[in-house]
Amino acid sequence: MQISNFLKELEEKPWEFIVAAGRAREANFGPGVDACSIINARSGNCPEDCSFCAQSAHHTAQARAYPLLPEGEVIPAAKRAFDKGVRRFCIVTSGRGIGSEKELSAIARMVEKMREIGFMPCATLGSLSLSQLKTLKESGLYRYHHNLETSRSFFPRICSTHSYDERIETLSAAKDAGLSTCSGGIFGMGEGMPDRADMAAELARLGVDSVPVNFLMPIPGTPLESADFITPLEALKSISLLRHILPDKEIRVCGGRLTALRDLHPMVFMAGANGILMGDYLTKSGRNFEDDLRMITDLGMRLNG
Repeated sequence: MQISNFLKELEEKPWEFIVAAGRAREANFGPGVDACSIINARSGNCPEDCSFCAQSAHHTAQARAYPLLPEGEVIPAAKRAFDKGVRRFCIVTSGRGIGSEKELSAIARMVEKMREIGFMPCATLGSLSLSQLKTLKESGLYRYHHNLETSRSFFPRICSTHSYDERIETLSAAKDAGLSTCSGGIFGMGEGMPDRADMAAELARLGVDSVPVNFLMPIPGTPLESADFITPLEALKSISLLRHILPDKEIRVCGGRLTALRDLHPMVFMAGANGILMGDYLTKSGRNFEDDLRMITDLGMRLNG
């Protein structure tokens, strides 16, 4: 089916479209929920000007700034997530990329330690070269995350310091390095449903394995500080649209899920999501693990082991 038909059906019969997305999730993934957690391992002072981000040096948001955390902080945080049942843990750093061999080596050692714990390690470290990505792959990295954020046509409205094609080049390099790829975006920045569909179509073309869905949490001091929250129903419709376009890909609901979805939050799985980000976000607190685990059990679902 053409994307235009998806958009028409979504507009005319939203709940039928949402229910069909849930059935597609069930057919491809069953009752399993794929959970991941992250750590903000280097924060702030980012030279990029992404309009949603508190860590940009171009904005006046009050996000903490600190250099790469030592292994002695990252690995215990990973172990705490592992003890809760999470099997994917992502090291996240602010900035354009990894600028030194020393820093790359330190992250590679953390990846090795995460493998020893039993994780499928992930990382999101900005724009990396093929050689850097191969180093991380050799250290045990399983998946590389690098969001497209939105559609190609809307992207210039949220970032001017790098191009959409640069993001695609990084994802292509990750695939060339033999890594699984994870890429999605943020909804509620002023884009429309066609932009979300166009992003999903690009992700399908790129063959990514996992698609994180974030909902904008407006942060004071960023250009989008006054943006309206996406409505709960629109959030569900957006998830279902991704499931129809990407029927067999992991779709995980991440940042902003509680504020965007409110009382409809548990319905993300009915709408087609098969995964969630558990624990804290980059600069905001998330939901505690116990509440998410209880929700999954109450829905008759289970955390993937």
